[in-house]
Amino acid sequence: MDTEALRVELAQLRQEHRDLDVAVEALAATPNHDALQLQRLKKKKLMIKDRIMVLEDQLRPDIIA
Repeated sequence: MDTEALRVELAQLRQEHRDLDVAVEALAATPNHDALQLQRLKKKKLMIKDRIMVLEDQLRPDIIA
C-alpha cells in the first residue's frame, strides 16, 4: 500500500473515531441507555484506535539508533 493510501485511510479512521466518540458520549448521557450498545460502540472505537496506531507506525520512518 502506498503512503498516500495509508494517509487517506488514516484520516478516515480518525474521523470515524471522533464520530464514535460523540456517539458514545451522547448515548451515555441518555437516561436508561442501552449498555450493550454502548459497549459495542466502545469496542469498535478501540479497534479503530488500534488500526490508527498500526497505520501511524507504517507511516513513521524507521530510525536506526
